[in-house]
Amino acid sequence: MILGKAVSRSLFERSLLCRTLPRWSTLRTASTAAALKPSPEDAEVDVQPEALGPAHKLTEKDMGRLRFQRNIGVSAHIDSGKTTLTERILFYTGRIRDIHEVRGRDSVGAKMDSMDLEREKGITIQSAATFCDWEATDVEKGTKQKYAINIIDTPGHVDFTIEVERALRVLDGAVLVLCAVAGVQSQTTTVDRQMRRYNVPRISFINKMDRPGANPWRIVGQIRSKLRIPAAAVQIPIGVEDGFKGVVDLVHWRSLYNEGIKGSSVVISQEIPESVLQLAKEKRTELIEQLAEVDEEIGDLLINDELPSNSQIAEAIRRSTIGLKFSPVFLGSAIKNTGVQPLLDGVCDYLPNPSESEVLAHDTNQPPTAPQVPLAPAADAPLVGLAFKLEEGRFGQLTYMRVYQGTLKKANTIYNARTGKKVKVPRLVRMHSNEMEDIDSIGPGEICAMFGVECSSGDTFTDGSTSYSMTSMYVPEPVISLAIKANGIETPNFSRALNRFQKEDPTFRVHMDKDSKETIISGMGELHLEIYVERMRREYNVDCTTGKPRVAFRETVTQRAEFNYTHKKQTGGAGQFAKVIGYIEPMERDAETGKDVEFENVVMGASIPTNFIPAVERGFYEALEKGTLSGNTISGCRFVLKEGGFHAVDSSELAFRLATIGAFREAYKTARPVILEPIMTVEVIAPGEFQSAVIGSLNTRRGTIVDSEVRDDEFTAIAEVALNEMFGYSNQLRGSTQGKGEFSMEYKHHMPVLPNLQKELEEAYRKTLPAAKK
Repeated sequence: MILGKAVSRSLFERSLLCRTLPRWSTLRTASTAAALKPSPEDAEVDVQPEALGPAHKLTEKDMGRLRFQRNIGVSAHIDSGKTTLTERILFYTGRIRDIHEVRGRDSVGAKMDSMDLEREKGITIQSAATFCDWEATDVEKGTKQKYAINIIDTPGHVDFTIEVERALRVLDGAVLVLCAVAGVQSQTTTVDRQMRRYNVPRISFINKMDRPGANPWRIVGQIRSKLRIPAAAVQIPIGVEDGFKGVVDLVHWRSLYNEGIKGSSVVISQEIPESVLQLAKEKRTELIEQLAEVDEEIGDLLINDELPSNSQIAEAIRRSTIGLKFSPVFLGSAIKNTGVQPLLDGVCDYLPNPSESEVLAHDTNQPPTAPQVPLAPAADAPLVGLAFKLEEGRFGQLTYMRVYQGTLKKANTIYNARTGKKVKVPRLVRMHSNEMEDIDSIGPGEICAMFGVECSSGDTFTDGSTSYSMTSMYVPEPVISLAIKANGIETPNFSRALNRFQKEDPTFRVHMDKDSKETIISGMGELHLEIYVERMRREYNVDCTTGKPRVAFRETVTQRAEFNYTHKKQTGGAGQFAKVIGYIEPMERDAETGKDVEFENVVMGASIPTNFIPAVERGFYEALEKGTLSGNTISGCRFVLKEGGFHAVDSSELAFRLATIGAFREAYKTARPVILEPIMTVEVIAPGEFQSAVIGSLNTRRGTIVDSEVRDDEFTAIAEVALNEMFGYSNQLRGSTQGKGEFSMEYKHHMPVLPNLQKELEEAYRKTLPAAKK
């Protein structure tokens, strides 16, 4: 059905004069397009030999299975309603019999928050996987089709950001949940950055439409301006705040109401309520205009003064969403059971299936600079899977895996691409939060879990016939540390717990302080470490005492410094001799790899034998472990080895390692070293009456206000504050806002400390040195 009045000709003439329409260019490879088109002669797809396409062909059977499969994540800022939304999805798809709320108010708690701590605190700590089936309606044909959906519910707190990171690494699409009042918040931008890192298409869901002050149009504007992605609403609300009772589907031009027990039945009406008819026409016009900016077909139609049909709009939304150029925006209220089923239809209609996502692997037999190899989700292709999450279960280590290519079968032998070890798969399961369902095999594009397979997070598994390895996920560096010790006699459970948590969570680090002999735990924030200390008490019966939080200061160099160092030692017999010449210089962090330290060997000739070069590199990395200013790690430094000298008898790996450490420390003193401290982006939300008190408190903590927004009766302030100044801020904020203020913070970068603080840190470190040397 084409709506004649939906878009006026003059409106488009004006809009087309003001801008040019970019041509549609897909981000997918030609091979993927070829793989999606079945050949009439054969059941197999003919892949273009000249295209860098998948080496294995997708059969009709593969395509029949993949076409109706979705792998999605639910991500958002804290308290946007992710887990509440997932609970409704599971209820409406028939996976759970009843709806339970977050925080376990009814002594049960949400299905996806299976940990006791999650139910007590009302937050998601670990990402949880589940699967369900949804019968989506094809509006144009009037038919229903069953889709298989794998869902991962992720935490919203920045302290558990690694859970979001590894979930998005293995998913094909995502639902970005936003609060209809708060909109785009600090963790929303972090999640957006993670989605871009792994090229994950997303649909947006504005939740909490029943709340006072809900304004979806302001949120759509924020998605465009703050997240910098073209977006438009595909629905408008019927009723506002308490009167919110349904939505108008702008694509198929119909009204949708949730009725029945817990909104389980969707009533479809072809009549648009008179009160929202004008708004619906305006927003449909806006939707078509936004699509014209990113989609060639819609742009051509408007240039020719033609109006797109409903099916053309739907196809354009799908193309541009999968092409990472657009995000359709859905509206609803999960807690009021409204708008969830249309969102599920949107997941099936607009997000990609596994065959439409480009997946690349590196062939370890090829040099690192060789182009990556595309993988195809063909069932009979050689197995390639990625272990993205580890968990200690009742029956041993539980390894979550995404199968990208081939079929994983129970009792099969698989190979770890990193270690080369082969291992048998004793048990294969599909997860439903903390419950599991045994299976015999799982196909490509699926998410499963294995028991009894020893590995690390980010390992690639194959069937041994290929040498493929997949890139692992990005792991941020810890920003805060605590000294921890067991109360009373230390039991084996203390080290067992720390080893387990360290293996499960790459952002949780444990080390022994060489000087104080204390056990130091490091993580992403106070809550992160507090949760692990509490889990040690509950799960391992180990009561612990923690020291004062320590900030992860770092050191760096600010100018280039040359070195020419000779290490000599003669003690009778063979001595030690090594000479290294070169320089150290500041280095910027690599945006792609995240590395900011580098060893570079430019030795010409044979002044240093090649077998000693690795010892020089080891010496450099060892010297970085402890700076001479404050004893913290050194970052942002490049070590360039130009030449050196050796002795035929006295030179050894040990001599070159010690020479490098001595050379680095000598050059470090002249490279104007400084101490760096972590700077956090802090977002404070509080009632408007406390605005001056909140901004004053941030200023007293050396905060820089970067943005503030006042809306209705509350305001948001975003500031950059040193982590060292943020300890105890939660109590101060509660006191100054009568308990009504809340804040969240995430790591941004390291910056040089003030001169007076650097002096204090240097003096404090100097006092510990004599005691350490005794």
